[in-house]
Amino acid sequence: MKNCRCRVYGRVQGVWFRKFTQNIANELGVSGWVRNMPDGSVEIEASMPKNVWPKFYEAIKQGPPLARVDRIEVEDIDKSYSGGFEVVR
Repeated sequence: MKNCRCRVYGRVQGVWFRKFTQNIANELGVSGWVRNMPDGSVEIEASMPKNVWPKFYEAIKQGPPLARVDRIEVEDIDKSYSGGFEVVR
C-alpha cells in the first residue's frame, strides 16, 4: 500500500480541484480526504495500492481544466485510510 500526504500548489482553489480529486480517487479505489489550505494550496491524504499511485499522481498533476498545478510535495505517512474518499471543509 501507498499511504501519503500531498500538498498541491498553483491555481487549485475555486477551480473544482477537490471534487475532481474525489472523483478520480473514487474511480481508482483510493481512500482518504482532500481539503483547501489557508495558503491557497490543497492537501490530500490518501491510501491506495502501490500500482494505483502513478495513475492517481498523474491525474492530480493534471487537475481539472481550470486548474494550474505548479508543484506537488509528496510525503509518505504511516496512517492508512479505508472506506472511501471525502472532501473535508
